[in-house]
Amino acid sequence: MLKSFVIPLIYQVTIAWLLLFLGDFLSTFLYHVPEHVFGRLHLQTHHSAKKNFRHYAVLNLNPQVLLDGILGALPYLLLAIALWQISSIGVIAGLLFGQFHVWWRHTSIMKWQTPKFVSRLCQILLITTPEQHWLHHQKTSVAYGDIFFCFDRPARRWFRLLRWIRFYGRGSIVQLR
Repeated sequence: MLKSFVIPLIYQVTIAWLLLFLGDFLSTFLYHVPEHVFGRLHLQTHHSAKKNFRHYAVLNLNPQVLLDGILGALPYLLLAIALWQISSIGVIAGLLFGQFHVWWRHTSIMKWQTPKFVSRLCQILLITTPEQHWLHHQKTSVAYGDIFFCFDRPARRWFRLLRWIRFYGRGSIVQLR
């Protein structure tokens, strides 16, 4: 009896984790970091000193803000489509957890403090806390990985490489022609 419940549960949790982990990887390296280097949309809509999270994500129907959110979520949504045939329940659970995490990681603006036992659990599971995410809002070149902080170090390297390409690569490409 227990086996017939536990094994499907582990399967659903695995699919949800896969969706979140791969989605965070793709979103971080294909959208978030390049947008910080080459773009303006994310910086203007999400990191502006004039905005707080409630204004940014909840109360604002500005098309640019919605576009930034859609572009950041696109890898998760594409993975959700790919994983749907494998486990619709796992996909729904992953998307719900991902949305909850978006709201939770922005609570630091309201001066909310993560309880120590939750912080320790997040540390073990490599999950970004609101305090870690707030570091990214204070200094946009650190604390990458929206859900999993394990992407921070490789994302910083990617950030530096893309900045080098932005500032020095253009001249090198022109010289090659």
